[in-house]
Amino acid sequence: MIHVVLFQPEIPQNSGNIIRTCVALNATLHLVKPLGFQVTDKHLKRSGIDYYDEIRILVYESDNDFFTKNDGEFYFLSRYGRNIYSDVDYKQATKDIYLCFGSETNGINKSLLAKNIDRTFRIPTAEKVRSLNLSNCVALVAYEVYRQLDFIGLSKLEPESLRGKDYLLKYVEEKGE
Repeated sequence: MIHVVLFQPEIPQNSGNIIRTCVALNATLHLVKPLGFQVTDKHLKRSGIDYYDEIRILVYESDNDFFTKNDGEFYFLSRYGRNIYSDVDYKQATKDIYLCFGSETNGINKSLLAKNIDRTFRIPTAEKVRSLNLSNCVALVAYEVYRQLDFIGLSKLEPESLRGKDYLLKYVEEKGE
């Protein structure tokens, strides 16, 4: 099971986009207070579009509350990481995987990162870029985990419940192209 953890997220639109990513991955979203929005915030729901009712969201009062209620393999993403997120061999995880991200302005608590420096990773960027958008970071790292796990539990082709794997072939036939 893959989990996405947001420590003190501030921007509802980012969290809404992350909701959509978590639903696409069958991942659970964990929000650690304080939050910069209400979980019922209209911007959060608008960004999550049709997927808001499909997400598993758990909310915690503090870092300590989160860590006392969850057990797994924790990976922290920060610009201060010494290693790159894609260098981790996620197949070696023996427990649930928790991908931990910080707030848009402050990141993850620095003392928490320092205590977990061997599990703190970064996304490579050009020197002039301080950080990337939070929802982009979550998508990038989460999909790397799933890629390494051969996209376990995900549809590799367009599901029949939507348009189906042969949609484009049928489209071309209908249009006579």
